[in-house]
Amino acid sequence: MAQGYLIALGSNQRHPVHGSPRGVLAAAFAALDRQGVNLLGASPVMDSAPVGPTLRRYANAAALIETRLDPDDLLDHLHTIEEQFGRRRMGQAWRSRVLDLDIALWSGGAYAVSGLTIPHIHLRHRTFVLGPGMSLAPDWRDPITGLTLRHLHSRLTRPRPLP
Repeated sequence: MAQGYLIALGSNQRHPVHGSPRGVLAAAFAALDRQGVNLLGASPVMDSAPVGPTLRRYANAAALIETRLDPDDLLDHLHTIEEQFGRRRMGQAWRSRVLDLDIALWSGGAYAVSGLTIPHIHLRHRTFVLGPGMSLAPDWRDPITGLTLRHLHSRLTRPRPLP
């Protein structure tokens, strides 16, 4: 049975073939739409400030996909795509990378095993995931809070009074 997933994409390094981070994400959308994965939608690409020690800005987007792969097998598939784009999993977290693919949400609800937590543990705190995700699936719910992506994004981005 096919399941839906929201995939967060990010890039902040050039690729020798695909060019700029925006070009990397365009190629990544095409790479996602193969081998038992059906790309249902691709969000617009947005630029965002880096998280962590890197100083390079990111290009971020989201993909809505459908596949028969379970979460663990899909994660392996995403890691394979990242490696095809030149990603190496070693060293410092949150460093510059050609391509980062994360499972943000799953139609099956919450999931947690060693090395994989769905929804993504930082989903509720990252506008660069919620914004693109909301453009594709505004009514998808976070299975932990019960809030839709639209609500989560609104809570994160609403103006707040100064102290």
